Amino acid sequence: MRIIAGTHRGTTLADVGKGDASAHLRPTSDRVRESLFNVLQGGRLGDPISGARVLDLFAGTGALGLEALSRGAAHVTFVDSGRVAQKLIKDNIAKLGRQTDSTVVATDARKLPAGALCDLIFLDPPYGQNLGLPALQAAQAKGWIAPDALIVWEENQPQIAPAGFQKLDQRRYGDTWITVMRHAP
Repeated sequence: MRIIAGTHRGTTLADVGKGDASAHLRPTSDRVRESLFNVLQGGRLGDPISGARVLDLFAGTGALGLEALSRGAAHVTFVDSGRVAQKLIKDNIAKLGRQTDSTVVATDARKLPAGALCDLIFLDPPYGQNLGLPALQAAQAKGWIAPDALIVWEENQPQIAPAGFQKLDQRRYGDTWITVMRHAP
């Protein structure tokens, strides 16, 4: 696993092998991450990354948020309840020297504390456990989602945009579905 583009392009991140099933770690593959960021920065959505405040829910290794930092995001808040994931995220932040523009919140994504508005939200819950919608609702209720924020939801099934969100794009990569939505309160 490596950073695909930006200031940290080519940097290898902490290795989790094939993931950690007990910790629900299933890193987004380099290929899917590259395709996702090509969609985000392909022009149709403007430039949702440069200068953005990012919330990375179910952050795992932190690869999505770190890719955003490498491409110009201003700050990323990584949220994960797993100890293994928290260590991987902290190790990867240190490896890239991004401690000043990163925060790690050790909590269940469905039980977020109050937060700062974010422009881009990555939502990558463990597949098939129906955790995405409650986490999205918690982020909205606790003030993390800015008006017009983009939400990138990765799951093993296509997702329907809930009330208050508009689906902009949906793509399948093998067993992974990426749904891009805009917060439209």
